Amino acid sequence: MSETNAAHAKQAFYAGLDDKLGKLRQDGLYKSERVIASRQGAQVACDDGRTLINLCANNYLGLSGDESMVQASIAATEKYGYGLSSVRFICGTQTVHKQLERALSDFVGMEDTILYAAAFDANGGLFEPLFDEQDAIISDALNHASIIDGIRLCKAARYRYQHNDMADLETQLQAAADKRHKVIVTDGVFSMDGTIAQLDKICDLADKYGALVMIDECHASGFMGKTGRGTHEHHNVLGRVDIITGTLGKALGGAMGGFTAARKEVIDTLRQKSRPYLFSNTLAPSIAGASLAVLQRLSTSTELRDRLHANTAHFRREIAQLGFTIKPGTHPVVPVMLFDAPLAQQFAARLYELGVLVTGFFYPVVPMGQARVRVQLSAAHTTEQLDRALAAFAQAGRELGLIAH
Repeated sequence: MSETNAAHAKQAFYAGLDDKLGKLRQDGLYKSERVIASRQGAQVACDDGRTLINLCANNYLGLSGDESMVQASIAATEKYGYGLSSVRFICGTQTVHKQLERALSDFVGMEDTILYAAAFDANGGLFEPLFDEQDAIISDALNHASIIDGIRLCKAARYRYQHNDMADLETQLQAAADKRHKVIVTDGVFSMDGTIAQLDKICDLADKYGALVMIDECHASGFMGKTGRGTHEHHNVLGRVDIITGTLGKALGGAMGGFTAARKEVIDTLRQKSRPYLFSNTLAPSIAGASLAVLQRLSTSTELRDRLHANTAHFRREIAQLGFTIKPGTHPVVPVMLFDAPLAQQFAARLYELGVLVTGFFYPVVPMGQARVRVQLSAAHTTEQLDRALAAFAQAGRELGLIAH
């Protein structure tokens, strides 16, 4: 290829990307980033000088900007340093990592736990070391992208059941009857809808067909269940779930990091063969130390969990009374359904002007025609903040013709 043709080829590549980005903007599907100039919390300061009520963080227990968490992080940094410059099996394992793994195991009720740099890595590195072409993975149709990607890396046969549909799950289990090992895979809570998986029924079907059960607890760990252990506690199936993945980046402090908890045989196998674990830097000690402090705090009180669920009940009741369409449920994820992508963007922008931070979600993050604003409640919100946010929802809804005057 001549230099001229090579230059044209490169120029065409960048021009193609620019055209695609322009089409996203034209269709109202371009995702912009709001820049926060303060700590994460119930209220945040943005870089344009506005202070807004924050209804779109995964900060379920309100710990992301909590001063006690900041101090726990500082203490761990002072003791263990800024980072490890290593992976775990070389020289990247400190006592704080082993302490956190032990605490997570006790918290979720498993024998052992392995830490990852992110929950995406925990799901991405789970399936390939454990299952092969002789096995079957039966996955909920709306499982998180990290689960989908992890399954793609595995050679096991793939079966998909309709979202939260137990009859179809049983059909898929029957279709996989000839496989050596079968594992049912589901989000414990589905982040876009707030749907809670029917784990009691899933475990019953697993027992009937000799299958394992794996759940992703990213939107459950810390506040679902009587003592916040998760969806398996919520459904009273502690001890019946085989593998749990989760995050330290939402309710459990809000920084980053993920984990997988299971029997020792599973965790030992992952330590030997899970590629994101073997080839990624160790989780920063500041995060491990602060996460350990979170678990210690949650083991002594359900105050934050109780406050979160009270805020959730209040907001769900009031937003429905205003006339908005919401996905039913009890989870602090409250999808306010708008169905049209540009409208979701417009609604979120108007709420921003009215002092409320939310984000519009649309395809491919949610199915086509299911655009929404996803509200996420926090234990840090006060009733007064929620009522001010509801008033903004009412004003924007009336202005855009979404609810009656």
